Amino acid sequence: MKKFAVLFVLLALLAITLGGADKAFAAPAPIKVGQLCALTGDFAGYGNTEANAVKMALKEINAKGGVLGRPFEVIVYDNKSRVEDNVNASRRLIDSDGVVAILGPQTSGMAMGMSAVVNDRKIPQLAHIATNPLVTVDEKGAVRPFVFRICFTDPYAGLLAAEFAVNDLNVKEAAVLYDVSSEYAQGLREFFVANFEKLGGKIVADEGYRLTDVDFRAQLTKIKETGAKVLFVPGYGKDMALIIKQAQELSTGLTVLGSDGYAAFMNEIAGDAMKGTIWVNHMYEEDPALQRFFADYKKEYNDECKEYVTGILAYECLYWLADAITRAGTTDGPAVAKALEETKGLQLMHAVLTIDPKTHTPLNKAGIILKVDDNLVAKFFKKVEPK
Repeated sequence: MKKFAVLFVLLALLAITLGGADKAFAAPAPIKVGQLCALTGDFAGYGNTEANAVKMALKEINAKGGVLGRPFEVIVYDNKSRVEDNVNASRRLIDSDGVVAILGPQTSGMAMGMSAVVNDRKIPQLAHIATNPLVTVDEKGAVRPFVFRICFTDPYAGLLAAEFAVNDLNVKEAAVLYDVSSEYAQGLREFFVANFEKLGGKIVADEGYRLTDVDFRAQLTKIKETGAKVLFVPGYGKDMALIIKQAQELSTGLTVLGSDGYAAFMNEIAGDAMKGTIWVNHMYEEDPALQRFFADYKKEYNDECKEYVTGILAYECLYWLADAITRAGTTDGPAVAKALEETKGLQLMHAVLTIDPKTHTPLNKAGIILKVDDNLVAKFFKKVEPK
């Protein structure tokens, strides 16, 4: 009996030892990151590409050992293209899921709607395509300490569009048709109008609509009667495509000029009317630096990355976050925010990233002018360097 008792004790000790060994060799806890994007709703054409692109970045970073010896885990929520759903999802990511940062969302309105959530909880937000200045600074010009962006802003895009209209298209009269319910569209309209008039141009029509509208013929008829040759449309894919299609049907003869709300899926709605449209954007498809991404995306999803601008910017946000956490040496929110703010000379695919600590916006990013060719492909037309 004594032998059995001794054996039992030895087996128990062995079990405890092995249990401790299992714990010692257990996989490190993941670093949880949230992503907010539209998988359904009006902006789903962008959001699904963004989700796929971030999955690629996640796979690549984890294959190299993750960050601080820990793998990334990205938790994705569909904001359904709505501000209220986006705010609720941001709370859930922080309060329930325990994320250390949030990537997204797509629009300035959604990003501004959740700024109080991330600032109160001291969790960094990395906006990839939210271009309104008030995303990262408040109305008094004070920086929002936990909100950052990787893209340039509406004032710059509005300036580039106005300069192109006057200097390259050689027009002095322009019309504007914009979504009055969108902070993004309002901001772009404001800065286009101000700069166009400063350059000696005149706005001969300034018409509005709401995102839910599908018939723009009344506004377009008024614009046609003014004799304007350029129409500035600071909107998003679906509504802009309908505007472009209806402008052609009304034989307005307008050259359409827009910004980074452009999306390749607009071709499915507007068809040949897209030919000759011009867009101020963040990058261009032919850029040699982006070709590896396109090849990997095709291999991973057996699909072309049509909405590549928002996809690549979202992809690079995860790399930017990884760099900041590495430099911070911790996932603590304030420390990561400080590292994001201090980003200097970070080489990404589409640009070298340096952040202005006063605005949490990139410094000296070039703008790209795209023009849709006869094959309905938005081709590189001109690169504009900051002055």
